[in-house]
Amino acid sequence: KRKMMLKTAFLLLCLQSSLVAGRIPVIDVSSLRTLDINDENFCSHVHEAAKNIFDASVNVGFFYVANHGVSSELLQKIDDLSKHFFALPVEEKKKIDMIYGGKAWRGYFAVGDEVTSGIPDQKEGIYFGTELVGTEDNRPLHGINQWPAGELGPQMREAVLSYMHEMKTLGQLLMRTISCSLNVTDQSVTAQFNHPTELFRIFNYPPHDEKFGAKALGVGEHTDYGYLTLLKQDSLGGLQVKDTRTNTWMDAEPIPGTFVVNLGDALEHATRGLFQATPHRVQQRLHTTAHRLSMPYFFDPCFDCQMQHVVPEGVVIPRSPIISTSTATVDAQGGTDGAAAVEPDAAGVGMYTRWDGSDPTMFTGTYGSYLLRKVS
Repeated sequence: KRKMMLKTAFLLLCLQSSLVAGRIPVIDVSSLRTLDINDENFCSHVHEAAKNIFDASVNVGFFYVANHGVSSELLQKIDDLSKHFFALPVEEKKKIDMIYGGKAWRGYFAVGDEVTSGIPDQKEGIYFGTELVGTEDNRPLHGINQWPAGELGPQMREAVLSYMHEMKTLGQLLMRTISCSLNVTDQSVTAQFNHPTELFRIFNYPPHDEKFGAKALGVGEHTDYGYLTLLKQDSLGGLQVKDTRTNTWMDAEPIPGTFVVNLGDALEHATRGLFQATPHRVQQRLHTTAHRLSMPYFFDPCFDCQMQHVVPEGVVIPRSPIISTSTATVDAQGGTDGAAAVEPDAAGVGMYTRWDGSDPTMFTGTYGSYLLRKVS
């Protein structure tokens, strides 16, 4: 027993040291994959993984997952099909432009079409969501996906939907473990993910084009708006994560066989700021002719679920408060956008300014109304 305690203490010391040094931890989830997330005793079997995820979520807001169980064949297939699509002429890709997706918000966008913090992103991509064929669901962000013409369409449909199924399973497993890490052992949190809001995107980052200017990035500084982002990145790198304590950037180096997981604003909201949605960005692709592929899958609560807090009021949050630069607004559904002025203490010690000047802990309303405010 003493040896086990010493071993656990050593592992935790190594993890804490890696976080202090500004590195993103790698968490092995192979043991989790043998468990049933509906088992009422699930939390009693995941102490080590829950502790590691908790520490990463509090200190970094990012971590890698290894031994995730998604087949290398599927990963290679979706890579190959994506490269095939992005190599098509622009006019061919624009046949499935997002303007044809309507309120389902699916389809292709070209380089420069998306803007972060007022600067065009140097990426193109395709948006997908849960495939709802033959239903009468008229809610925004619901519907059918757009697929390329010809033989590529059915091939991409099969690969994308298979990949999304694997990501959904992994997302549910991670959220159950995260709930355990917060001492929420029942299904009150994970029940909101039985029918999750799923958004999947495939991005292609071309080499830097001078017409976008010296300040343009692949994607500018931002945080994701949901709960979990599960990212498949290629071997070229470019993703950077901000250490808000030192206001410096660190590379999220590609690690073969892993996904990068980062926490979004809605999970920061749910934990009252205990877990952090960490700013990140994608660098310019300078001095290269290679294109970078990146595939974020966004795993979020059901569209009509009320946003909730799972950390009780009065719990001391071991984070610096946020300096916000704007005031809250209320939408037609009665929800707030999370912008709430926060004044620094007399010395201004430990304060930092979020990239968008908002406070994620202040969001209210259903997840769907919150999401629509973010993407509109």
